[in-house]
Amino acid sequence: MVKLFDSKKKGNPSEQAYIFEPITATPVPLDIPILERYPLKEPFVYAVITEDPTRKTYLYLIDELKLNEKENEIYNDLINLLQIELKIPRSQVDPKMYFEEHAKKTIEKYKLSLGKMANISWSKILYYAERDMVGYGPIDPFMLDPNIEDVSIDGVGKPVFIWHRAYESLETNLVFDTDEDVNDTIVRLVHLSGKHISTAFPIVDATLPGRHRLAATFRREVSPQGSTLSIRKFREDPITIIDMLNFGTLDYKIAAYLWLLMENRSSTVVIGATAAGKTTALNSLLSMSRPNIKIITIEEVQEINIPHQNWIPLVARASYGLGSEKIGEVSLYDLVKASMRMRPDILVVGEVRGEEAFVLFQAISTGHGGMCTLHADDVYSAMQRLTSEPMNVAPSYLPFLNLAVIVRRVAIPLIGSAQSRAMKIARRVISVDEVIEFNKYKKVFEWVPTEDTFLSYDLKDSYNLRRLARDKGLTIDEVLKEIDRRVVILTWLREKGVRNYKEIGSIFEQYNNNPRGIYEKIEKQVRTVKK
Repeated sequence: MVKLFDSKKKGNPSEQAYIFEPITATPVPLDIPILERYPLKEPFVYAVITEDPTRKTYLYLIDELKLNEKENEIYNDLINLLQIELKIPRSQVDPKMYFEEHAKKTIEKYKLSLGKMANISWSKILYYAERDMVGYGPIDPFMLDPNIEDVSIDGVGKPVFIWHRAYESLETNLVFDTDEDVNDTIVRLVHLSGKHISTAFPIVDATLPGRHRLAATFRREVSPQGSTLSIRKFREDPITIIDMLNFGTLDYKIAAYLWLLMENRSSTVVIGATAAGKTTALNSLLSMSRPNIKIITIEEVQEINIPHQNWIPLVARASYGLGSEKIGEVSLYDLVKASMRMRPDILVVGEVRGEEAFVLFQAISTGHGGMCTLHADDVYSAMQRLTSEPMNVAPSYLPFLNLAVIVRRVAIPLIGSAQSRAMKIARRVISVDEVIEFNKYKKVFEWVPTEDTFLSYDLKDSYNLRRLARDKGLTIDEVLKEIDRRVVILTWLREKGVRNYKEIGSIFEQYNNNPRGIYEKIEKQVRTVKK
């Protein structure tokens, strides 16, 4: 909050009171061109997308109702009252619901003591009180916007940047002007996550309520321009395979092929650069596995969210204390070793970077299904990383890996913009490769950038499908017909607008239990629509 001197208070200057004004974004100019405006929490705050005419770049502006002078005084008094009145609940409750219920009672009592006052908006005061006491403070509008993936505070006197799903990286009109403002905001958010940050421990990686991932540095201990904060937002409604079809990330044939292999516990690595969509793709693939198998996921910060009953999520823990000795640390390596005693059908490591990769491949070699993500550009560079320091996976272990799915952020020409050459950024599965052995891979699908389409190679030659046919006692033609049937089901789901992960999981489970009956029912509906 911004501290303001209250000149109305009399007496010794050292004893005079200060009032605090909530930190808000700079006002939105009235004459700007508005490309898009949508509510975040009506009628208090809106998001505005505009264009800076001098730099020709898009901007994201917070349009938030401001408190007048009297409302600001009442806001300060109310914050102090609520800190006294609100008691910590004995049972676990939703903090916003608890605040709203009890704060309204306090406000009603406070309103009675003040009597009727003109030009006072109590709902606006309550909005700011809730925002700053149980919300995310000044960055709360960004957290309310489902279109925002990341929030980045880069230091004092710099605009906050966000990553928007439609417009990518955007500068905003929220700036922290003082070290005190940014430090207080970061300390509060870190405490919300149940962690501690200080000059002794200036780096924190944590999970906020709502499972948003937080990474922060404190003061100028490691970041010369002041405290910094990055938040990667977590989606409560995860992106599914139908969403990926809607986005054009892949096509029906790829989706059906992956569905069949995931159902049969094929070991898979998802490869890509930062923000390529690796975890999203991994989440979508996991949701297509058989409903009753046991899945254990291992991550540094939990990001995987699947509609699966028999699922155990495990999260690494940082060490305690000072010095080089890592007291109480539970690493990814420790969790992978421990998970082997839990007899998982599929063991998932959110991202492999070190020695945990070796243990994961040992698990795969003993018959467990395994999945992970890996930072690399293609299947060749990924396998080179796996077999080098610090992962040290022996090349003889690589044939136990069945599949490499490569995802990438790409620039695609906008439809009808050939002359202006306007581009949009999208995510695509640029390649699906079958792993036969070290330095021997077979490409089964490939993205064609000039047409934004997907090329399917002859699946009769698919190494994985032929092995699946052999294990199931089927011919390769029967397996290919099964893929065609799954294409029909995925097409039906997309045309019906079924994209929620719980609904899709239910359909997949029904198909798994009664494939012939469900397929005939869906195909009949598809034929009826075509007529």
